[in-house]
Amino acid sequence: MFAALADPTRRGVVRRLGRGPTSVGELAREFPMTLPSFMKHVRTLETHGLIRTVKTGRVRTCVLNRDRLALVEDWLAEQHRVWADRTDRLDHLVTRLEEEQQ
Repeated sequence: MFAALADPTRRGVVRRLGRGPTSVGELAREFPMTLPSFMKHVRTLETHGLIRTVKTGRVRTCVLNRDRLALVEDWLAEQHRVWADRTDRLDHLVTRLEEEQQ
């Protein structure tokens, strides 16, 4: 999933879909590339479950999979807690060492 989000175009697609579903054609207009190149990004996001597409007639609409994106958010929140605890412990250690030297 992080590989899919590593690309700035795909992050832009996810950001745009956060405002609501839209057609592939409309999404593609926001990015400076050909439609076939853009479709590779759509397929990558869809393969990783970050978006889903629904075809109605000739129009393919992209929808953000908020549940899947929540997994990333949960993991990042956990990592933030881990690193905040580590930096707090380091800060306490440095403070204690400075006090001992005085």
